[in-house]
Amino acid sequence: METFISDLSNKKFPKADKVSGKSIRQPIIELIQQDFPNFTINGYISISELNTYREKYIEYFMEKQVGKITELEKIVVNSLKDKSTITDKLDYEDGASLHLGQKIADRVAAFGGSWTFIISFGLFLFSWICLNIFWLANKGFDPYPFILLNLILSTLAAIQAPVIMMSQNRQEEKDRDRAKKDYMVNLKSELEIEMLHEKIDHLIINEQQEVLEIHKAQIEMLNEILQRVEKLK
Repeated sequence: METFISDLSNKKFPKADKVSGKSIRQPIIELIQQDFPNFTINGYISISELNTYREKYIEYFMEKQVGKITELEKIVVNSLKDKSTITDKLDYEDGASLHLGQKIADRVAAFGGSWTFIISFGLFLFSWICLNIFWLANKGFDPYPFILLNLILSTLAAIQAPVIMMSQNRQEEKDRDRAKKDYMVNLKSELEIEMLHEKIDHLIINEQQEVLEIHKAQIEMLNEILQRVEKLK
């Protein structure tokens, strides 16, 4: 198998992985020259080394666009390096992982915000009032103005409100987590598109160089033919 020596690492690589510096975009050339000042566009590197500097360019691009890279951006960059999907690095909340207090808060909030609760509680109040006023002739255990009923309602409201707030706070945390995950997925998509553009540009430049080489070879052949024709004359 034919090999070549990289001008960066001085290591041998398969000739099929050989990449000319002329086909590399200028921003990546500048990034390479930060580590290897003697490298020029006339040099050659391997495709694996080029991919390494493409990833560094992505990190540089992110720092330039968003400033300091956060933990979320680092996860995205690592997923690009590992060539793994971003969903593998996201922790989705499972109902089985909730503790008893969270489950109770969710059920109380779900029941307290339903028509079932409104209708059943309305029937309870109506029954309580009718029982004390009509059945017990307003001389029962809670005559008008229903002090015991007011105490029960106040206690219920005092307990129900913080429980519902607990559920709402947890829902807000879930929404923030979803927003972070959506941001990570969108960011990776944007970076993947950026890398894809860079690779397409690389292919276009490389193809243009090959076409130029073919044209040069054709011109040389034509010149040789013309010289032979002139000799025959």
